[in-house]
Amino acid sequence: MDGVLWLAVAAVFLVSIIFSMFGQGGGSLYTPILFLIGYTALVSVSTSLVLNLITAFSAAIVYYRQKLIDLKISSAFIPGICVGSLIGGALGNFVDSQLLMWLFALFLIGAGGRMVYTFWERKAEADICPTGFSVGMYSSIIIFSAAVGVLSGLLGVGGGILIVPFLIFICKYPTKNSAGTVSFIVIFSSLFGVIGHSAFGGLDAVLIAASAVAVFIGASIGARLTVRLKPKLIKVGFGLIMWVFALQLVLKLTGVI
Repeated sequence: MDGVLWLAVAAVFLVSIIFSMFGQGGGSLYTPILFLIGYTALVSVSTSLVLNLITAFSAAIVYYRQKLIDLKISSAFIPGICVGSLIGGALGNFVDSQLLMWLFALFLIGAGGRMVYTFWERKAEADICPTGFSVGMYSSIIIFSAAVGVLSGLLGVGGGILIVPFLIFICKYPTKNSAGTVSFIVIFSSLFGVIGHSAFGGLDAVLIAASAVAVFIGASIGARLTVRLKPKLIKVGFGLIMWVFALQLVLKLTGVI
């Protein structure tokens, strides 16, 4: 493998460890890392979705064995997120690459701010998982999950960074159970995003094959660490890292670097 490919493999391995701790696929950083390394926007997004799929699947296996995946709650999110991701993945092939990366820079700024905010956040923690939702709540979940799916397929993110706060604050779902449930949902958002992209090409088989094993192993490590670490400071740190990557993207897009 050449130096760029080795660098990509090492980077996604480290990202998969950390993000799988929170039930997220890592696409929030896979896409900008690959783009900044030198891959095209389309290849970066489509590869990120495949790596998201591998990361989430690997983590979900561990969470399932620990009985931390709520299949009933997951089933409320899956239909909307599948349709949205399929549409977003297909649309990604027709959106200008510069516009796509500008959108991703904005996403990183917002997502980074959301993670940094957790340091000062004070919330009433739910103790038990909800057993069902009202019709209005189900409607909100379907609309929200479809919107997240479109964003997921378009930008190459699994959507976990958006689904986790929705589960905790809107659905009143316990934080300790959210990572496993979200990792299962992210499998579907990533899978249907990949299907949308593959319909028009844009997959780099060599890059995907080289990084797949590293990501699978990294996600397994991260899922096992999730019960041993306090996530607040790590989330803040990654929020700051997202801002750094957003700045780098803006500098690259404006021709400064």
